[in-house]
Amino acid sequence: MKLVIQRVKNAKVDVEGKTIGSINEGLMVLIGAKKGDTEKDVDYCVEKMINLRIFRDENDKMNLSVLDIKGELLLISQFTLLGDTSHGRRPSFFEADEPEHANMLYEYYIKKSKESGLKVEQGEFGADMAVSLLNSGPVTIIIDSENNKNK
Repeated sequence: MKLVIQRVKNAKVDVEGKTIGSINEGLMVLIGAKKGDTEKDVDYCVEKMINLRIFRDENDKMNLSVLDIKGELLLISQFTLLGDTSHGRRPSFFEADEPEHANMLYEYYIKKSKESGLKVEQGEFGADMAVSLLNSGPVTIIIDSENNKNK
């Protein structure tokens, strides 16, 4: 599972011109499920995401997590994160999970994120979405569950 996490002042996602999710300060997270990913990968990624110390403390140091600041989460499914560009000019999405399983993992990701007690908004799996955000910093972090040494 691969995540692109952006610290935001605000973010929203629209489908067919209608806002279906919006947040204030927090994290906008793009989520890509890869073949072979399991709920264990989701658990690792959610724990890592909510505990990342990427918000400023009183000394202007990145020392606080989204949990610490009681921030908000906007979770967007994005299979193109798994695009392989190593050959040719057209990305290959061979590593992306099958839609049915990827959607199950995305829904589980949302459920596990809500257990944190934070406000969680979401995109629509498989929809053509327009995502808007005001990046704060900018701060952008990539997490890959393959880095989990306890797999």
